[in-house]
Amino acid sequence: MKILVCISHVPDTTSKINFSDSDSKFDPTGVQFVINPNDEFGLTRAMWFKEKQGAAVEVVTVGGPEVEPTIRKALAIGADSAIRVDIPAVDGLQVARELAAVVKDGGYDLIIAGRESIDYNGGMVPGMLAELTGAEFVNNCIGLEVEGNTATASREMDGGKETVTAGLPLVIGGQKGLVEESDLRIPNMRGIMMARKKPLNVIPAANSSVETEFVKFEKPAPKGAVKLVDEGNLDELIDLLHNEAKAI
Repeated sequence: MKILVCISHVPDTTSKINFSDSDSKFDPTGVQFVINPNDEFGLTRAMWFKEKQGAAVEVVTVGGPEVEPTIRKALAIGADSAIRVDIPAVDGLQVARELAAVVKDGGYDLIIAGRESIDYNGGMVPGMLAELTGAEFVNNCIGLEVEGNTATASREMDGGKETVTAGLPLVIGGQKGLVEESDLRIPNMRGIMMARKKPLNVIPAANSSVETEFVKFEKPAPKGAVKLVDEGNLDELIDLLHNEAKAI
């Protein structure tokens, strides 16, 4: 089985985010970047298929040279090889088109993407990738087994989960539950050294058209001041809830 894992290069959630050019451009200065968490769950599941079923695992990222440390981390975790599509990732459709070109050229049986990235939270790429490649698609995937040419996947839904079967090739949008956080792997020294020797192929963009323009970013408004009420002053608490907070 040949698996392609789609990796996003995203800011760590603890990083302080700033914007430049009149708040129209993200400023990466001083920001720590990581593998998108939903993608890391998928990569860890791919490692299970590699170890248990002998699958070949390749990772792919759309972006410039700045994303390569993230790709190398995926290689250190255990992926066999990597592809970087040499174009900045601007919007979901553009990324899906670039990934689709890689998928069509690579002959993959299973394409694992994260349900969404934690930076823009668009949640668009896996579904568009499946449509562009003509593959089956399961989103919000929290369980996956593959036997021969048939995959059995569980997906999260309102009120529970649903288990479905699908033929290969298959695209999934994975999330926590596909593996648990305790199953995630930290690259060891041997893995880091081996990652330096694994192939990282940089390929030109297949379709560089971008149909989205960022006009302005805006940070959430700061939280208002907190009013503390003495535990014995119930009347003041009720007055504040009623007249200021409009909660009662």
